[in-house]
Amino acid sequence: MQFKSQAVAKPYFIAAIGLFFGQIIFGLIMGLQYVVGDFLFPAIPFNVARMVHTNLLIVWLLFGFMGAAYYLVPEESERELHSPKLAMATFWVFLIAGAATILGYLLVPYAKLAEYTGNDLLATMGREFLEQPLPTKVGIVIVALVFLYNISMTILRGRKTSINLVMLVGLWGLAIFFLFSFYNPANIVKDKYFWWFVVHLWVEGVWELIMGAMLAFVLIKVTGVDREVIEKWLYVIIAMALISGLIGTGHHYYWIGTPEYWQWWGSVFSAIEPIPFFMMTVFAFNMVNRRRREHPNKAAVLWALGTGVMAFLGAGVWGFLHTLAPVNYYTHGSQITAAHGHMAFYGAYAMVVMTMISYTMPLMRGRPANSNRAQVVEMWAFWLMTISMVFITLFLTAAGILQIWLQRISAQPMAFMAAQDQVSLFYWMREAAGLVFLVGITLYVASFFIKGNDKAVA
Repeated sequence: MQFKSQAVAKPYFIAAIGLFFGQIIFGLIMGLQYVVGDFLFPAIPFNVARMVHTNLLIVWLLFGFMGAAYYLVPEESERELHSPKLAMATFWVFLIAGAATILGYLLVPYAKLAEYTGNDLLATMGREFLEQPLPTKVGIVIVALVFLYNISMTILRGRKTSINLVMLVGLWGLAIFFLFSFYNPANIVKDKYFWWFVVHLWVEGVWELIMGAMLAFVLIKVTGVDREVIEKWLYVIIAMALISGLIGTGHHYYWIGTPEYWQWWGSVFSAIEPIPFFMMTVFAFNMVNRRRREHPNKAAVLWALGTGVMAFLGAGVWGFLHTLAPVNYYTHGSQITAAHGHMAFYGAYAMVVMTMISYTMPLMRGRPANSNRAQVVEMWAFWLMTISMVFITLFLTAAGILQIWLQRISAQPMAFMAAQDQVSLFYWMREAAGLVFLVGITLYVASFFIKGNDKAVA
């Protein structure tokens, strides 16, 4: 590490991986409940398992983004973090609040949890991904403001680079758009309209800026390619991401009661959304091919390349498959959506956080890279997780196609649950692929504990 304060990223990354592990466990529980409906009922009903699964996804990625910012911003700014103590204080506040919220979901009926946490004062609960109780939402805002103050002061007093400025804009955007989670109008059309201001404008807007900055930072470090070259790519990618992603929100407005013009706007601009992800893939491979040095951390290079490919496939290709309004008319709310969501989140955001962790954790432990033995295990983890996610996506896609045919297209459409019985084989196959993913993340964690005496450790 160039600066001592970069070490505050370490607990953020450890918490991120721990919560990621928990997300996978609850994903497997949910997957089994698809085919064994009373599994763990009434202790963990399906709606609770799903809520925990999706909330853990959001929280562990936020921990990953914050850890990445605390590592790269001091190095890019060429100065120590403004306040390492403040960074550690917000870490514990965020971790304790997150853990308390998850325990609340698991131990208290959701209606009672809403009653106990002041939802009658300001109703914000009960919406997908934004199920957090009011005190948790307020806590997230406070943590975000303290975090942004810390990062902003570090950048303002240090060197300004494209990477840390793009990262800063992305993080401020993340915090600003989260404020719409407090707006819960009685009109359900308005509710869904502004709900997407958080959900879509996070994952298909400002999060892409954070992703681009993290990927650019790692590629500069592992390839030695001139900063000017990488920064030009970064500007083009984020411009395309914002041009397509902001108006592309319209592909969520097709069938919720908004004006008809959104079907055109949503279709056209969301059809452009695969372009920045394709550019990111070309960017990653181009930089690695032009590298001026062989970095000892080969696992981090693999994660960086995998991020570009899987983000393009999951967010780009699988997103495009059902984004045009005439197609979405049939596919909306089907397992096609779940297939896209799984590969997009894994490829675009989980993998870029893993890239950052893979590159920085050895440095924070006093070595340029883990031992060759450890990296071999980590690369096995990469392939197990990535291939199993491909199969999860394919199985859900097959389930979705059959579901659409049986429920929405055939001459005698089936009821929802009858159609679910017909696609249960694909759910069993998805569960098996999920178990392989669990093995992969277990190996990933284990790789950091494998010692070796080869040159990579020196």
